Amino acid sequence: MLDSQEYVERVYAGILGKIIGVYLGRPFEGWTHQKIQAELGEIWYYVHDRLNVPLVVADDDLSGTFTFVRALADHGFPRSISAEQIGRTWLNYIVEQKSILWWGGFGNSTEHTAFLRLKAGIPAPQSGSIAMNGNVVAEQIGAQIFIDGWALAAPGNPALAVELAGKAASVSHDGEAVYAAQLLAAMEAQAFIEPRVAQLLETGLSYVPPESLINRLVRDVRDWSAADGDWRLTRERIEKIYGYEKFGGNCHVIPNHAIIILSLLYSEDSFHRALMIANTSGWDTDCNSGNVGCFMGIKNGLAGIDDGPDFRSPVADRLYLSTADGGRCITDAVRETYEICRTARELKQVEPIHLPKGGSRFHFDLPGSWQGFELESAADPSILTSLRNVPGHSKSGRRSLAWEFHHLAKGNCARVSTPTFIPLDAKGPSHYMLMASPTLFPGQVVKIRLEADTANSRSVQVSLFVAFYDGQDQLTRHYGPVFTIQPGQSHESEWSIEDLGGAPIARFGFELTSEWRAEGTLYIDYVSWKGTPTTTFRQPAMGGSMWRRAWINAFDNVGTRWPAAFHLSQGCGTGLLIQGSRDWQDYLVQATITPMLAKSFGLAARVQGLLRYYALLLGPGQRLQLVRSFDSTRILGEQYFEWQWGRPYKMGLQVEETNLVGFVNGEEVFRMQDVGSPLEGGGVAFVCEEGLITSDQLEVVSKKISPW
Repeated sequence: MLDSQEYVERVYAGILGKIIGVYLGRPFEGWTHQKIQAELGEIWYYVHDRLNVPLVVADDDLSGTFTFVRALADHGFPRSISAEQIGRTWLNYIVEQKSILWWGGFGNSTEHTAFLRLKAGIPAPQSGSIAMNGNVVAEQIGAQIFIDGWALAAPGNPALAVELAGKAASVSHDGEAVYAAQLLAAMEAQAFIEPRVAQLLETGLSYVPPESLINRLVRDVRDWSAADGDWRLTRERIEKIYGYEKFGGNCHVIPNHAIIILSLLYSEDSFHRALMIANTSGWDTDCNSGNVGCFMGIKNGLAGIDDGPDFRSPVADRLYLSTADGGRCITDAVRETYEICRTARELKQVEPIHLPKGGSRFHFDLPGSWQGFELESAADPSILTSLRNVPGHSKSGRRSLAWEFHHLAKGNCARVSTPTFIPLDAKGPSHYMLMASPTLFPGQVVKIRLEADTANSRSVQVSLFVAFYDGQDQLTRHYGPVFTIQPGQSHESEWSIEDLGGAPIARFGFELTSEWRAEGTLYIDYVSWKGTPTTTFRQPAMGGSMWRRAWINAFDNVGTRWPAAFHLSQGCGTGLLIQGSRDWQDYLVQATITPMLAKSFGLAARVQGLLRYYALLLGPGQRLQLVRSFDSTRILGEQYFEWQWGRPYKMGLQVEETNLVGFVNGEEVFRMQDVGSPLEGGGVAFVCEEGLITSDQLEVVSKKISPW
């Protein structure tokens, strides 16, 4: 087995490579090689600013890759996980028409087609089969796009990576698309222990049928590369023999797989050169570049990424995963690294790996990591600040984030912060919707530790702050504790964040001031918060739209021009409006709900997606039910309760360890245990089946309390 720290850092490099590759190729996705050469030239660095688009964006390549691999954790880490189980994971996390996928239409988008098959009750692998969907739909690029996570969790074990990748790919694809995904998965898994591209290609080829088109393509590109010695000449051959016009559909796997192989063969063992070729070659640039970046990141490690232009600082590890699991949508490469490592450990592929600094949310313990922290522009341009990840200056870890400052004069300030919700540059509409719950809420306690360098010229004052969206959806800062740090001293602090009137918190950060002109370095050791807040979700006094976007909206319609804060309409099936995260465990959720027209309605707790939660429901036949949904629904308790449309009902559901208590109108209606349940934590939700419900607020209380 790999050394555990080496494995963690190689996974981190692979995830960074995937992120960098996607962000690099995303702005000109779908362009031809000729157009790229004419308008952009060779792609050696980010071009988003030249095309006036954000760098860090929600994208299906990333959301699918790091969401579908959660099927292992969600089903207890079985090495023998089935395609059907992975398909159920799709249904749990994908919000139809809103998250993860390109919603291009049935028969047009392969993943959309497979999703509709799954939704109709057709299980995987039939959902993605050629027999069900035809060759053209089944052999598009998507299986290859989403495959990296399975390889990252199987270091040095290509057989396991191929097995997992094949099952995952078959949810939506078949035939050559599955072979392409398996070949790349084998290569990436083996890249943890084998540095030679030629040998890694042989490993990949050994896992796909020799008569397959993928096998023939790889051998052709390898032979052409040896003969040509110029990637442009080989790319021309690919376009002539395997180009888009040879295959049907929007984005076939064959041409794009050829570009990946081309990039690796001509990489000269350089992460940066491989990405240049993948992106300059055109076609599905973000997908191809993402796969190439992950492979080269695994193979060459962090040193390979750092050996060239600075791809890392502009990204700062930032990653958005737009799914029904709202508390994990705003994430970063470090957090996803440790999730992959946990999966590998449970699959017994690596030795136990412990979370740094007691599991702190931001620990900066991986070389070069920033975990989303960025410098905010200073009002005075003479103030010079920078961020670096450095060894030491940590109470219990190996590294910290060094915040260097120069020319900090009295009356001026410097700030550094990290996103906790949808950032300003991601508010607008995009090709892929970014849905997210905040990761930080009023009522939670933030813990931090800082150190001041001994060489600092003066003491400095540090303020903790959060930035929230005001009634005009602009960021407003709210300040917490203020403290002074002398040169060479450290400081640990806690802050219980005050109520903000229902406004969602978008950033957490530090503000630096001084009574004198100061220069020096402040080291951020860790920042952490976790657990359930005690908070009330309601419409802010001045309105705004971002507080609505703080909910994962799996309803058909969420009204915005009605008196009630929550005006929720569902035409078919069950709608959920979800808030919170997996580390919410023991709490009471309560709200007054008015069913204007509903088949059933109520509140959910420990929500882990669209198919996994507890719910207290009033439903057909004047029935009151306590249910557990875990892929399928089980009624835990049921009784008669007379209810009618147009009347408000005060509903509450308390979860504490295995104990469940339900309340209606202040009266206890259920008290029971659900021993052995897999629902140990999760957020909250309004629930409505085929109807309209309204409510003014929802309250979460993190300790035992009688409702109302």
